[in-house]
Amino acid sequence: MAPGPSGAQVLSEPEAPASSVSVSAPKIAIPSSAHHFCFSLDLRSVRDMDVGFPVNCTLRYSYQFFGSAGPIMTNPPVEVQKNMEVFLPQSYCAFDFATLPQQLQDTFLRVPLVVEVWHRDPSARDLLLGTASVQLSHLLAAEKTRFLGPTGQQHWRQTFSDRIPVIRIPVIRARGPNEKVAELCYVTTLEDLGLVKVQDIVVSESTQNAPPEQPKAEPPPRKQRPPAAVPRRRPAPEPRETLEYKAALELEMWKEEQEDLFDNQLKQKELSHMRALAEEWRKRDREREALVKKKEMEYNLLEEQLQKTLADLEKRERHLAHAEMETQRLQRDMRAEHDFAMRELQDGGRRLREDCAHQVELERSKVRQLEEECARLQQQIQEAESKYKQLEKEFLQFREHQNTRPELRLQSEINLLSLEKVELERKLESTTKSKLHYKQQWGRALKELARFKQREQENAMNRLKKQQQELEHMRLRYLATEEKEAVRTEKQELEDIRNELNRLKQQEEARPWKDAAPTAPPNEAADDHLTRLLEERDTLLRTGVYTHEDRIILELNRQIQEAMAHRAGQ
Repeated sequence: MAPGPSGAQVLSEPEAPASSVSVSAPKIAIPSSAHHFCFSLDLRSVRDMDVGFPVNCTLRYSYQFFGSAGPIMTNPPVEVQKNMEVFLPQSYCAFDFATLPQQLQDTFLRVPLVVEVWHRDPSARDLLLGTASVQLSHLLAAEKTRFLGPTGQQHWRQTFSDRIPVIRIPVIRARGPNEKVAELCYVTTLEDLGLVKVQDIVVSESTQNAPPEQPKAEPPPRKQRPPAAVPRRRPAPEPRETLEYKAALELEMWKEEQEDLFDNQLKQKELSHMRALAEEWRKRDREREALVKKKEMEYNLLEEQLQKTLADLEKRERHLAHAEMETQRLQRDMRAEHDFAMRELQDGGRRLREDCAHQVELERSKVRQLEEECARLQQQIQEAESKYKQLEKEFLQFREHQNTRPELRLQSEINLLSLEKVELERKLESTTKSKLHYKQQWGRALKELARFKQREQENAMNRLKKQQQELEHMRLRYLATEEKEAVRTEKQELEDIRNELNRLKQQEEARPWKDAAPTAPPNEAADDHLTRLLEERDTLLRTGVYTHEDRIILELNRQIQEAMAHRAGQ
C-alpha cells in the first residue's frame, strides 16, 4: 500500500506470506496505535433551489484525507424546480481508512468537506451553481453510541445530520455575492472499529490507481513514515536463506503463537465469565419466577376480593337505585298532592274573596240605603222641628189673639200638640235606634269577615303543617324500613323467645299444680322476666315500625298479662 497525496492509507486484503509478495514492492509501517475508521456520507435531498430556471442537479465532492483523490458524484442527475424538495439517488458513500485519532480530529477541525452543486445541460457545458461546506467538526461533538461488530467486538459510532445552505459562486451575474441558492440535507456517520491488526500493508498498482467512485478509503497517520527505501545489494543466492529473513520469520511465528495463546486465555476468561453470568441469570430467573408466582397468588386473591366487592357494590347500587326510584315516586306523588291542595286552597281563597267582596258590596249597598234613610229621616225631623216651631209660633200668636177663648179648648189643643210632639220624638228616637242598629250590624259584619279570613288562613297553615308532618312521617317511615333490616335479627330472636315461652308454657300446663309448685321460679326471676318483656315491647314500639295492633306486640302483651297473673297468684 502506498500513501495518497493527502497521506491516507487504504486498507487492502492481507496477502499470503509466500511468493505473492515482491521484494521491490513499497511498504508502509502503520503505527500500533492507529485505529480503523469508517466514515459515511449520505446526501439526502436538495430543496428551495432559486436560480431562475429548472436545474438538472448533480453533486460532487472529494476529500483526499480518505485516500481517494478522485471526486465522488451523484448519478443520475435529478430535476429540481423552485420551492420543491428532491431526494438524491445513489448519494451514499462510505470510506474505510486507518489513522491516529488525534490526526483525525485535527483534520476534521481544519479541513471542511466541500460539496459542489452542478447543473448538467445536454446542449451546453456543465454549470457550477454553488458550493456547500460540511463542517466535520460537528460529527466529532456528536453523542457516541455502542454497537457490536461481526466478530462480537464492541465499537463506537457517531452520527450527525443537518441542513446547510448552498452559496452561489460569482459566475451567476444575476445574484448578489454570498447569496443562498439552495439548501442541502446530509447525514454523516463515523465508526471507530478499534486498533488495526495488520502492521505492514502492501499497496499494489491497482490500489494506487483506484477509480474515483471507490467508496472505501483510509486516512493516514499524522506523522507518516516515508516508505522504506530498498537498498541495492549484490546478488544473493536466495532471500529466504538469509539470517534476517529467518529471524523475521521466527519473530512472526512467535508473535502468532503469543497471539493464539492470548486469544485462548481471553476465550477461557470469557467462557468462565459467561458461565458465571449464566448461573447468575438462572438464579435471578428462579427468583423472578418465585416472585411472579407470589405476585400471581396475591393478584388472584385481590381479584377475588375485588369481584366480591364489585358484587356487593352492584347489589347495594341496585338497592339504592330501587330506593331512589321509590323516593322519586313518593316525591312526585307528594308534589302532585301538594299542587292539588294548593290549587284547592287557591280556588277556596278566590271563592272566599269573591264571596267576601260580594258580601261587602251588599253591606255597602245596605249602608248606603241606611244613610239615605237617615238623611231622609233627619230631613223629616228638621221639617218636623221647623213645623213644630212654626206651630208653636202660631200657637203663641193664636193664644195672644185668642185670649178670649175658654181654657179647656186651649188645653185640648195643647194636649194634641203635645201628642204630636211625643209622636215625632218617638219617630226620631226609633230612627236613631235604627241607625245605631245598622252601624252595629255593619261593624259585626266587618268583624265576622276579619274572623273568617283569619280562620281560613289558620286552616291553610294547619293544612300545610299537616302536609309537612305527613312528609316527615313518610321520611321517617322510609328510614324505618331501612332499620327493619337491622331489627330483623332481633325479630328472629324475639320469635325464638316466643317459641321457647310457648314451649315452657305448654310444659307448665302439662304438669300438675303440685309438681309445679316446688319448681316454680322465685319472685325475683318472675320480676326479671316481666321487666324484660316490658322493655322489649317498649323498644319495639319506640322504633315506630310496630303498632299496638301488630301480632308480635299483642303476643308480648299476652305474655306480660300472664306473667302478671302468675306473679299475683304467687
